Amino acid sequence: MRFSGLFALFVLTEAFTSTPISTRLSPSKKMSSALASATESCDSKEVCLVVEAEVNPDRMEEFLDMIEKNAIGSRKEPGCLRFDVIRSKDNPNKFFFYEVYVDTAAVAFHKEQP
Repeated sequence: MRFSGLFALFVLTEAFTSTPISTRLSPSKKMSSALASATESCDSKEVCLVVEAEVNPDRMEEFLDMIEKNAIGSRKEPGCLRFDVIRSKDNPNKFFFYEVYVDTAAVAFHKEQP
């Protein structure tokens, strides 16, 4: 099963996480140097998203399988420039998704995918 965009926030919260997932327009302090510079480097037309998720350890294997398929599929979408899955060094249950799309139409297309 593949999740995308904001829809993933709600599905992942119920299916995989013990705490709610939050989206951020700016990265957390621990990720600030890497993600802030990447976010700032986006062209004005491009849309950059940073999603933070904390996964329930009991569902980790299922989550890893799902997010790998999601990332591979997302990278093949027209308009997707980047889809990175980053695992926190401090907390092995926390992940960050860094997504870059050519424009809002590409984000809309991404959200429509199964």
